[in-house]
Order: sequence, then structure tokens, then C-alpha cells
Amino acid sequence: MKVSLMPSARINPLVATLSAPPIPEVQSWKKEYDGSFGPLIDLSQAVPGYPPHPDMLRWLGEAAGSVAMAGYGDIEGEPDLRAAYASWVSDIYAADIAAVNIHITSGCNQAFMAAMMAIAGPGDTVLLTNPCYFNHETTLRMSGVRVEYVDCSASNGFLPEPDAVEAMISQGVRALAVVTPNNPAGATYPDGLLQELLALCQAHGIWLVVDETYRDFLPLDAGAPHGLFALPGWQDNLIGLYSFSKSFCIPGHRVGAITAGQAVVSQIAKVMDNLQICAPRPPQAALARAIPALADWRRANALEIAARTAALSEVMAGAQGWKVVALGAYFAFVEHPFAELSSHDAAHRLAREAGVIAIPGAFFGKGLERYLRVAFANADVATIRQLGSRFAACSA
Repeated sequence: MKVSLMPSARINPLVATLSAPPIPEVQSWKKEYDGSFGPLIDLSQAVPGYPPHPDMLRWLGEAAGSVAMAGYGDIEGEPDLRAAYASWVSDIYAADIAAVNIHITSGCNQAFMAAMMAIAGPGDTVLLTNPCYFNHETTLRMSGVRVEYVDCSASNGFLPEPDAVEAMISQGVRALAVVTPNNPAGATYPDGLLQELLALCQAHGIWLVVDETYRDFLPLDAGAPHGLFALPGWQDNLIGLYSFSKSFCIPGHRVGAITAGQAVVSQIAKVMDNLQICAPRPPQAALARAIPALADWRRANALEIAARTAALSEVMAGAQGWKVVALGAYFAFVEHPFAELSSHDAAHRLAREAGVIAIPGAFFGKGLERYLRVAFANADVATIRQLGSRFAACSA
């Protein structure tokens, strides 16, 4: 008797060929640490190391219990939040940004995905920096968008060179995407560099996508992060991305924002209607109240992150064999001393022997085997001061 073999159903190869999410892998190393240096210090994922403001929690609860918030909302976001965020970013950038320029999303990863789906399709190319935020890379690859990389070197603080960017722009390139302050390196892009990058994008008719998830942790005396949104015609080539997760300590509520021209917002709404219909409404309602009310609290948190930055720089200066090569906002890119080890094995050793969880540099691009990403904002100053001895002990 002949047995008929049914063909197996297939997985989309654009998804099947992606690497597994990296955070769960490094989290699995926790069980190998024997506790000899004290409690484990997890510096793998960028999460706020302090709780939300009590008023924020109260507003979230009130909105979550509201019948009005239980129904569908506007695809582009709650009008009150769009207006509040537009007013806030207008003040930050000394620019005239209206609510129609704002689209609210379910987190900044979704903001990136929705924006990219609106401006690039299968076969198009988007330029990322190397190192890059790995979720940007995987988002593009699973969408059939080609990814090419602008190499950034430690000698230049992991900032892209405009000449190197221009050399990468060819037919089929639809956008350049950058993150500032940078994930993973922590580098902050100066206004002059961003102006040059936007000018390049304008000259070649492509988009500059700027992810500013960590902008609220820039030094308080630094002034505006940049002047791009105050330039005439910015709407034709610039898209800004933002996450409320870090500044308001609500990563579990997933709210992000896109700042773009009104025509782009209308295209992104088509994408969002199919991705999610609307971002979660209760946190949007709470954030509309929190933006004006919690400004002093956010400034205090920025000062706390600055203290953590200074503490990390101080203690790592005494950790023999280790070197901080880039530092800012939430992240440090640290050079490890093990020339014979990959970044994966070095990070694994640090977790196993010293109880410090960090992300291997190779997860963020090629040629990064000597680096680890340290999300130091997760830990308070007292905890950060323990890192010097732990790193030093692991290098022995």
C-alpha cells in the first residue's frame, strides 16, 4: 500500500532565517553565577531603574477603569496626547510642530516598523549604522527590505562620517536610520552632524529617520538635541521617533510616537490600522496628563542618570584591562580584555564569573567582537560602584 506524504507547511523564510531574540539568551546565563560577588547585576536590557511617579500610576489606573477608554480610539492616537506631545516637542526643538504631525504607536519598535512600512518596501534598501540596534535590522529584514551598513569606528566615537554615508547612497536606497543618543554605543550625535546627514538625505531624495528614545537623558544644560525640526521643509525628508517607556518608566504599557509631515502621518495611519488599529488608550490618556505635570520629576531623573554615567566612568577607569569607548544616556560600549574570546564568550564569562549580565557587541553588527553593551541606567550609583571590582576580577 502506498503511503501519501503530505507536504509540510512552510514558515516565511524572511522570519525563519532571523536569529532568536538576544535578550532571553543572555538572561539564561543568570543561573550559572554562583553568587560569590553578591547579588547578580543585570545590565542587559534598557529598563528604568526606578518606578513610575505615583501620579502616573494613579492616572493609569483611572484610565484603565474608564468605560470610555475600553473602546477603539483614533488610529493616529488620542487627540489629547497628540496635542500635548506636539506642544512638548515644539518647546524642546524651538519648532512649530502641530498635533497633525504626531502619530502615536504601541512603543518605539512599532513606530520604527510602521514608519518603515510607509516609506520602504521589498527590494528597497535602508541604511543603518554599524553598530546598529538589532530590532531595527530584524524589522527590515523580515519585511523584505535590504539592509546596508555605514561603519562607525571607536576612534570616531561610533559616529557616522558624512562622506561614508554619501558613498553608501545609491539607487534603491530609501532611508538612513540613526539612533541618538545611540543604542548600543551611547554616542550622542551633535547637531552639526545631524544637519549634515539631513542635507545629504535631502540632496538624494531619501528619508532621515532619527530614533530619539533616550533624548530626555541628555545633559540638562545641553540645549536642544538638534535644530532639524526648525528647518524649512523638514517634513519632506525627516521622520522622528520617540518612546515614552524610559522617561515615564512604563515600558510594559508600550507607547511611542512618530513626528513627521502630515502627508507621512496619513500613510502611517494605513499601516497602523492593520498592525493594531490604535495604540493602547489608557496609557495615552495618562501620558497626556503626565507630560505637563511631571516635568520636574523627569528633570530629577535625568540628573540621576547623569550621576550613574559619572559613576560608571569613574569605576571603569580603575578596572584593569577594560575600557569604556563610548558612553551616554543609557548605554556604554565597553572594550573587553580577552583578545582570544568572542564578544559572546566574553559576556558569558562576565556573567558566569562576576555576576554581571551584558550584551555581546557582535549582536549589534560585524567587527564588534571586542565590545560589550552595558545598560548602566538599570542600576543605581551604589550598584554601579560594585562594577569596577567585578570587571577587574573577571579580567584576571
